[in-house]
Amino acid sequence: MAWRMPAEGDPHERTWMAFPREGLTLGDSDAERAEGYAAWTAVAHAIAEFEPVSMLVDPSEWARARGLLGSDTASGAAGGPAHGGIELLETPVDEFWLRDHGPTFVVDDDRPGVLGAVDWVFNGWGDPGWAQWRLSAEHARTIAGTLGAEVVSSLLVNEGGGIHVDGDGTVLATDTVQLDPRRNPYADRARVEAEFARTIGATTTIWLPRGLTRDYDEFGTNGHVDIVAAFASPGRVLLHAQPDARHPDHAVMPEIRAALERATDAAGRRLEIVELPAPAQLRDRPGGGSDDGGFVDYSYVNHLVVNGGVISCGFGDPVADDRARGILSDAYPGRRVVTVDARPIFARGGGIHCITQQQPALPAAADLLFRHRTAPAERSQHAAGTAGGTAGRDRSAAPEPHRPSGEPR
Repeated sequence: MAWRMPAEGDPHERTWMAFPREGLTLGDSDAERAEGYAAWTAVAHAIAEFEPVSMLVDPSEWARARGLLGSDTASGAAGGPAHGGIELLETPVDEFWLRDHGPTFVVDDDRPGVLGAVDWVFNGWGDPGWAQWRLSAEHARTIAGTLGAEVVSSLLVNEGGGIHVDGDGTVLATDTVQLDPRRNPYADRARVEAEFARTIGATTTIWLPRGLTRDYDEFGTNGHVDIVAAFASPGRVLLHAQPDARHPDHAVMPEIRAALERATDAAGRRLEIVELPAPAQLRDRPGGGSDDGGFVDYSYVNHLVVNGGVISCGFGDPVADDRARGILSDAYPGRRVVTVDARPIFARGGGIHCITQQQPALPAAADLLFRHRTAPAERSQHAAGTAGGTAGRDRSAAPEPHRPSGEPR
């Protein structure tokens, strides 16, 4: 048995997300909360144009999620509609950055009908005092149980946004995440690499020295790689670029690029590096002064590849957004690039890639069996961002809420 994490560009069965719930991350005011709900909803609708979306929803947010993601619901085979749509699954939620606290999906090439779900230890990005993470730390096993996937347990404190793979044996990581003493105080590179080999099939780890500047603020992840660099295909890396010398990442990126230039992947190839320049905005509130909010970490690298498309972050910069669409179109031939305004997501600590997690498709025959053995669950459907579907609800068939013994902060 050898697990392997497929490349993000391989075919998907669906994308997983978690719906926001009230709390520190969402915001204090009604306007801030509405903005957050709308941003997560827009991403879900955009993805559902290409593939099904399965959305974890806290019981306290069930009615709101139904209203925003589709006013009508329909019972159906678990796994969501075959050609897009949004499925709602009720379970306790505190944090809602599903990439980080959900499972990392893997496959076994010797058992083509088997889906694996890596359950990393999640401690809220190093257990900062502000994070509420104990409910969402159960999501990997909750999702695995819903799907009938094999759980691949790991003692490594890690998040899905802290890695990016080429599907061919290479993984990108950063020294300041996996070797963060708040996460893994006794780890070293060799131990982390051995765990990557066991869980996601990575035989080569390319270590980047750090992440973007903003990511080391109080509410940052301490250097997630998925905002810095991403494999477009084996041997080809998309790399964040900050051309403006007034931004601190202008000085940071040469060190990161140098690490990639020195590296070789699992096949022994030198990497082709394609830069994705940042938008022009430098600070949260342009204009300077003591209340400018600090430097932004706006990055087009934090996109999501879906079946036949790419969901790109937009930052209200027509020139830069269009330039990024062109670069992503070239990097992913044959896919339609759709831009979604990601500024409200970045204001809360991440981007489109951070709030999503792709589930790889299994071979057709095995997938039929997989669907048969999975319990029915509710979904709400829409087409091209418009709510729709038929009425009906079968909560008895959805997974029971899984409540961990610990309480949220």
